[in-house]
Order: sequence, then structure tokens, then C-alpha cells
Amino acid sequence: MSITTNKKENIIGLQFFAPLEGDQEVYFKLEPKFIESYEDKQPNFGFNGLGEFTFYRTYSRIKEDGTKECFLDTLVRVVEGCYEIQRRHCKRIHIPWDYAKAQNSAQEMFQLMWEMKFLPPGRGLWMMGTKFMWDRGSAALNNCGYVSTTDIESDPAEPFCFMIDMAMLGVGIGFDTKGAGKLKISQPAENKIVHLVDDSREGWSYSLKMLIESYTVKSDDGWVDFDYSAIRPAGSLINGFGGTASGPSILEELHNLTRALLGNRSDQTLSSVDIVDIMNYIGRCVVAGNVRRTAEIAFGEHDDAEYYGMKNVTATLESDDVEKFYKVTSELYSNSKYSASIDDFKDCGIPEERLLPAIKTWNALNSHRWASNNSIFAHVGMDYDAIGEQIAVNGEPGLAWLDNMRDYGRMLDGCKPGIDGRVMGGNPCLEQSLESYELCCLVETFPANHDNAADYMRTLKFAYLYAKTVTLLPTHNPRTNQVMLRNRRIGLSQSGIVQAFAKFGRRAVLRDFCDAGYNEVDRWDDVYSEWLCVQNSIKKTSVKPSGTVSLLAGATPGIHHPEASTYWRRVRVSSDSILVQILADAGYEYEPAASDPDRTVVFKFAVADESVRPVEDVSIWEQVVNVVDYQRYWADNQVSCTIKFKSDEVNEISRVLTAYEDQLKGISFLPHSNHGYVQAPYEPCTIEEVIEYNAKLKPVDFTSYIEEAVGSKFCDGDKCEIG
Repeated sequence: MSITTNKKENIIGLQFFAPLEGDQEVYFKLEPKFIESYEDKQPNFGFNGLGEFTFYRTYSRIKEDGTKECFLDTLVRVVEGCYEIQRRHCKRIHIPWDYAKAQNSAQEMFQLMWEMKFLPPGRGLWMMGTKFMWDRGSAALNNCGYVSTTDIESDPAEPFCFMIDMAMLGVGIGFDTKGAGKLKISQPAENKIVHLVDDSREGWSYSLKMLIESYTVKSDDGWVDFDYSAIRPAGSLINGFGGTASGPSILEELHNLTRALLGNRSDQTLSSVDIVDIMNYIGRCVVAGNVRRTAEIAFGEHDDAEYYGMKNVTATLESDDVEKFYKVTSELYSNSKYSASIDDFKDCGIPEERLLPAIKTWNALNSHRWASNNSIFAHVGMDYDAIGEQIAVNGEPGLAWLDNMRDYGRMLDGCKPGIDGRVMGGNPCLEQSLESYELCCLVETFPANHDNAADYMRTLKFAYLYAKTVTLLPTHNPRTNQVMLRNRRIGLSQSGIVQAFAKFGRRAVLRDFCDAGYNEVDRWDDVYSEWLCVQNSIKKTSVKPSGTVSLLAGATPGIHHPEASTYWRRVRVSSDSILVQILADAGYEYEPAASDPDRTVVFKFAVADESVRPVEDVSIWEQVVNVVDYQRYWADNQVSCTIKFKSDEVNEISRVLTAYEDQLKGISFLPHSNHGYVQAPYEPCTIEEVIEYNAKLKPVDFTSYIEEAVGSKFCDGDKCEIG
């Protein structure tokens, strides 16, 4: 990856999609009469206002006239942008484009989105059809990506620069620790240079490149010092992409933390934990729109105990110490304190030699280590006992069977060695197989919002067309383009799966919506690839956890059962957002976010959903079987699922992994209670609490909310929402 402060150089390849001379007047537009027919209609947002709030907070942009998008405006922008990409692609390569046919098709796509039968990913709702998309390419339309550190010795800074570059565009990133032990760290030369950091994504990336190379590449440049004077102050609006700037202090912190880590590793090799920590520093640095951290997943080797135990706070404590330790940290949390010292534990009675490592790990978790979900590369036939014991502590590591990802599409279709042989890992929620430097585009369907399977087949046609269209637009990164244009990987997903089970029956869903649906998607991939003169997509389907977009449609997230029949649903809002006062005036309760108390607050919504069984009534075996069946009948990529386990199911973890290892590609676990996550997205409550809470609320008029939405900055998933 070539990093430069010259922004024009990074986007020169995108001129392929610049408007043709004299062609601007035929920019694709939905017919005005069609749009007018929806002006008096109201979208059917889900979950009694939570879906509507989510839309206005996250996806509603400010229009050129200064007013805020309603749902109609957003869908018009999205659909017109989608069909304009198709139009420019066809014109550029001189293949037929039928405007009238496209108009009919676009209207049908719009209708299906309006009816919440499918929706683009949050990234699509936020960025599709914007000037930023045309100027900077499709990276901001893609949900997530992956980078490997396998070749770190050849270009030490490249994986980290890819991380910060894509994270600043809101792309969630997976990475591995395969570079551990390959890169020797040395102290920089004594001479010092001063570098003025450019106020741009490229400038921030380049500064990190210079810093890492000063410790890893023999150079006469020596010690790098940075001048941050050109960086806009915190709170400044970010033009194009949206959100507000974090200011220079957060970048300075990234530099200082990275410098300290590398300085302490002088004459040693970079370890797996070092790689994760630097990536997590980046994730902490890049908080787009002041709301959510970067979504990350780390992959390490199954026999690297230091790696998969790096979040185990209580590893050095005796059993009698654990309750004492968590009693103190709970009090710290209640007082909005997220860093501990030995003085905080002076009366707890834990010996200092056991206490100090626990404090160090707890502080690291709160400062940066929760930034990534940590997983291991598993192998069919391995012993899962030790891994199961570690999972029982805090739910990590997750597991990814890389060989299965490389050699299988749908499990139903059998082993096809090397069918996706270049895959190196996956995205933060692990629904996509990915090569190094590859990005992926997701799109979400809601089977339970359909009348029958035939109705769903119609939706698949247009949902897949949206995702295939995104693959036509290049990114700003040549290395990424090389992979994406070859693979054109897509993740056509389902959400509200357990609702569909309840509505249509489990067997019917697997047979008529999944197996038959996959064959329909396969057929449309042939049709679209031939029409657009592009490669067939290497893989096409997945199941993402969907923590945000599903709220708009009133769907349960992905394949997950709801946390409870009645529960608190927490959502994050920037502290300086107008929404804070609007929601507070309506009676919604909020508190500072534990992970970012100075800039983010967490609001609480009360939800009752008794249509499906809550996860507390579902065993880990049944949850895993759901994943296995969807990996068999639907997903040729992966099924993202976090299996909730109860205290009496701890010993079942290794058994369930042994039983289904050859039928899975990835999976993760989380304790059903006492999971250690602060302000988790879902928390059970009683029906009485729901009734009492909702009774005191006043109506919220979002038409008075004139403020740029935060945008869908990262992967859209429950795991990615956890603070």
C-alpha cells in the first residue's frame, strides 16, 4: 500500500467513474411522480420507535437545502446512486443501457426497501449516492475488510497503515498475528526529524508509517517528531464522510503509545500481543463521529496461550481473590473511573504480587484491549479442552477454521479444495471469508417480513443486484482493487431468522428460503455477471449479526435469539449531539459510556418482544445447530453467531466444538450472564419495568432534529457495538 499526503494521487484511478462529458444531464433519477406517491406514506419502523430513532441518529444526512433527510429521501439517494453506478459502468465499457428498463427496476428496488423486505447495509444507507462516494471510491460502501501480517518483514508498516486508513473510512478490520517473531525492533538513529502531519486520512496514515519504520527499517532519518499544528481542532465537522474530528490529541496519543511499545521491545521481535496492542491503539485512536470505536477482530494461533489469554484479568488471582477484585472494579465503574491503581485495592486483602498483573490487564482492557474481538485459527481434530476453559472466563477466543473457509462454500455442496484458497481470515463479526487487503459488501434481507417464499425470491433478485453493483466501483487502494475485482465477494445476509422460524416453520425456512433461495441467488449472479461483463462472485451469501439495520425493520439480529422477552436496548450517542437533549426531554434515561465517557453517552430503550423464545431458553447445542444448518443450506461465506452459554453449560463448550468442527467455519461464545461487558447492547429486564419506563416517555418529533447523523462508521453487528 502506498501512503502519501498527496490526496489526488490516491483517487486518480477513480476517474474511470467520473461523469462522461456532456452526460451529466442524464444522471439517473427516479421519476418525480413515483417519489411523490410516497410523500404521504409512513415507513413501518420496528420496535416502537427504536427503529425510527436509529434511522435519524445513524443514517439521515443533511440535504443541500439544510433540511434533514426523511426515510424517503434516504432511499431515493440510495437507489439513484446504485443505478447511476450501473449506468456509468455500462457507458464506460460500451455495453447497452436501457433507461426505461432501469427506471422500472429501480422503482421495484425502492418499494422492497420501503417495505423493509431488504435494506442495504448501514454503510450503504449512509454513503450510497453521495459526492464522497464518487470522489473517493467504494471503500466507504464496504462494511469490513482484512489484512494479514504474514509478510510484515518486507513492509513493516503496511498492515498497520491499512488498518488506520480503512478504519478512518469506517471499515471494520480483521487482522492476524502471523507476523509474530518475524520483525526485529531497533532504536531509531539519534538524529531527529520533524514531520508536519497533514490534516487528512492520508496524512495520519503516513505519520504512523514514518513512526513504525523508524524502529523497524534501517534509515538515516532517525527519531521522528511530529508537528500537529495543521490538524483541525476537536469537534470540527468532517466534510464528505460526516461526523466530527477528534482533534490532534488522539493521534498524539497513538504515536506516544506506539513509540513506547516499540521502544520497550528494542533488540527483540514483535510478538503476537504487540501486534494486537498496536492495532488496538489504532482502534482507540479512530473513533469516527465521536460515537463508536473501530470494529476489529484479531486472529492468533491456537497454541499461543499468551495471545488468547491476554484479556484474562484474573489469571494471577486465587479463586478467593476474584470476587474481591470485581467488587472494587464495579465500584470504580459506578463512579465512571476506568483506570485503577494499587491504592484502589488497599483494603481488599489481595497480595500485591497477584494484584499488580490483574490491575495492569484490567487497565489495558479499558484503555484499548477490548477494541478487538480475539479469535484463534482452529484445526479439525485439535483438542478444544484448554480453549473451552479459556472461553468460560470471558467468552474468548472465538474460533475460525481456515481450512474449511478455503475448501467449502455451502457445506451442502461438499468439499471443493481451494475453492477460496487465498483466504487468510475474516471480518470483525466473522461472516465473511477474506483475503488480505480485501473488503466486502453486505446486504440484508428479512424473511419474516415476507408473505411466503415466492415473495422472498423476488426480494433476493434486487438485494443481490444492489450488492453486485457496489463491486463495480473501485476503491482508492490499488492492492485492494486487485483482490476485489477478481473476487467480487458479496455477503447477502438474512436477519430475523428465528422470527422466520416462528412464522413459517424451521424446515420450510431451511428448504424454501435458504436452499432454494441460495440457488436463486446463484442464478442471478450468472445473469448480472454476464450483463455487466464482470467475474462471477467467488462467494455470495452469509449471515451477519446486524445490530443496527435490523432495528429499522423490527427484526431480531441475524441468527440470534433475543436476549430476553423483555430487555433494555442500549444505543450510543455523541455527548454533544442535539439528540441528547431531545431524548432526555422525552424522558429517556442515559449515562456516560464506559468506554468513552467524555464524548459518548448511552441511552436506554425498553423493548418487549414475545414472538420468539429468548436465548435463555435455548441451549448452546440448539444455537450451534442453527449455525450448522445455515452454514449448510445458505451461507457459502460464514454464519456469524455468538453462542450464549449458561454456567452449567461450561463443560459443554469443548464437546460441542468437537462434535461440529467439520461443519463450521467460525463461531464465538459469550457467558449468558456476568460476561464482563459494561453497558452491553442488550440486558434483560421485567415486563413491569418496560411498561413503567415506556409510560413516562413523551413522543419524539424527529423532524425538529437538524444535525448530521453519525453515519454507519463500522461493521453493523452486536459484537461490534459492545463497548
